[in-house]
Amino acid sequence: MQSQTVQHITECFVKPQYVTEESKQPYYLMPFELCMLSWHYIQEGLLFETPQVVNRADFINDLLDRLKYSLSLTLVQYYPLAGRLVTKKQENDSSYLIFVDCVNSPGAKFIHAKIDMTTSDILSARYEPLIVRSFFDHKTSVNYDGRTKPLVSIQVTELNDGVFIGCSMNHAMADGASYWNFWNTLSNIFQTDESKKIERPPVDLKRWSSEGRGPLVDFPVTFQDEFITNVDVPEGHVSRKFHFSAESAAKLKAKANSECNTTVISSFQSLAAHLWRSVTKARRLPSDQVVSCNPAVNIRPRMKPPLPPDCFGSMVSSASAQTTAGELLEKSLGWAAWQLHQAIVSFTDTSVREFTEEWVRAPCIVDITKLFVPTAMNIGGSPWFDMYGNEFGMGKALTIICGTVLRFDGSVDTSPGREGGGSVTFRVCLAAPAMEALESDEEFMAFVSRPLQRV
Repeated sequence: MQSQTVQHITECFVKPQYVTEESKQPYYLMPFELCMLSWHYIQEGLLFETPQVVNRADFINDLLDRLKYSLSLTLVQYYPLAGRLVTKKQENDSSYLIFVDCVNSPGAKFIHAKIDMTTSDILSARYEPLIVRSFFDHKTSVNYDGRTKPLVSIQVTELNDGVFIGCSMNHAMADGASYWNFWNTLSNIFQTDESKKIERPPVDLKRWSSEGRGPLVDFPVTFQDEFITNVDVPEGHVSRKFHFSAESAAKLKAKANSECNTTVISSFQSLAAHLWRSVTKARRLPSDQVVSCNPAVNIRPRMKPPLPPDCFGSMVSSASAQTTAGELLEKSLGWAAWQLHQAIVSFTDTSVREFTEEWVRAPCIVDITKLFVPTAMNIGGSPWFDMYGNEFGMGKALTIICGTVLRFDGSVDTSPGREGGGSVTFRVCLAAPAMEALESDEEFMAFVSRPLQRV
């Protein structure tokens, strides 16, 4: 299977169906977006089984035409994604203005590809087929590459009995919430008649800024040479999905709250704590080793006043709970869940404003390679994103597949379970020996609903 190749059939660019006055203006990035210029693109996609049809070629051609048209209408609302990043040097040699030029761009990229394989080749594989990495555009691109590369690319890869729709999106432009809102809009437009397609824009493009701050940012760095890091996928690591049913999540939540004599610990915090303790155990770390769990935090609802849920951008940060490996494993599940709860609820409007003010005083770009260490667990994604609600005439997706980026020891992607109802799937990446130990941990696996392939 690894000898197979993905053949690109056609490539084109898609522009917004029409140009709005708003889209003619520069679109500025916020501090917590600019600091992510060295991160990789978000890469996720949905695997569908195609229906039995008389003429498969006609079905695929119709799918591609409708997707391109739906994308052109979606880009009317998400017009910054049709642009390109621009770095404009100011009169002061060290001063740069970074923004999105939404006018002088060929648009979003659209790729039709094909491969001789089946959906079961992917679903039944114990280890991830390396070929799925070619189901995405921008495999090794970082966000700063958005100066010359599309900010969003859709790749439709045709399988013998299915279709994979993969979307690569610049992470400095969008976080997981905005990314899946974009998917939801694309899907809704695809499924509804034209009269309903753009009657209510589902996205708020207003830029948030700390009081009195303008868009001009002084960068004390030399672009690319100092902060751009192209990260290769490390060897010796494996990824696997672990699925937790709504019932399992409820049991862990009840256990955690009971042990802490509280009711405020969430299902997600309980699941994350269970995973954190189990991963730490599987790593066999010294008892005095400092360990951390760092879940992604949505900034929007934490602001005063709260920002709209549909506010577009990369408005995400990271909370952090820290302790030692010995203390984490000696204490209860509830204790670990409470540490995560406290870390998350302490991330407030004040935290965001303090970060913004500090960043403006001393701008910096996050070095992604320093975030992933074999004593940390970094959790992205969310079980609340509407992923499986995206349909394109082929029913509900069979599974969600992520790209190759950010696959480091301790990286965790979160998604809702396919059956919904509060079920959660974690895709965990670990060093091979630790993964083997995790899979053999009866206490951990007792809550895992069913084994899943390593994808």
